[in-house]
Amino acid sequence: MSALGLKIIDESVQQANIWINEVDYRVGLVNKQRAYRLLRAVLQALRDQLSPDEAAQLSAQLPIFVRGIFYEGYDPSRTPAAIRSKADFLARVLAIFGPEPPEDIEAAIGSVFDVLDARVSEGEMAQVRGCLTRDVQALFDD
Repeated sequence: MSALGLKIIDESVQQANIWINEVDYRVGLVNKQRAYRLLRAVLQALRDQLSPDEAAQLSAQLPIFVRGIFYEGYDPSRTPAAIRSKADFLARVLAIFGPEPPEDIEAAIGSVFDVLDARVSEGEMAQVRGCLTRDVQALFDD
């Protein structure tokens, strides 16, 4: 046990904060709450584009608490969602994010994808991209 409790829980909290701080830094929000909401919105919109098997493969590489964010409200019977266009994906992220989204939502989403690219294996991210339409894949490159 660590000084605060279980080591695995302490480390997962630390990893979740690292991910949120990295999103915050890359987007320039200077607001951890908004960075958390952005990470959550993008992860959940992305999750809904994946088959249950692919969602499980991606989630296996996420820290425990980030995995919890990813699966919050998940209904595998509704996946993969039929979002085909970038505009539909953006609308989904905005709906999950709620009030006061980043001004440049496309760039913000791209920043979250950059964090995923940096922290998830290249092979897994290639599989995730392969599940998306070319229009939505373009957000990875923005």
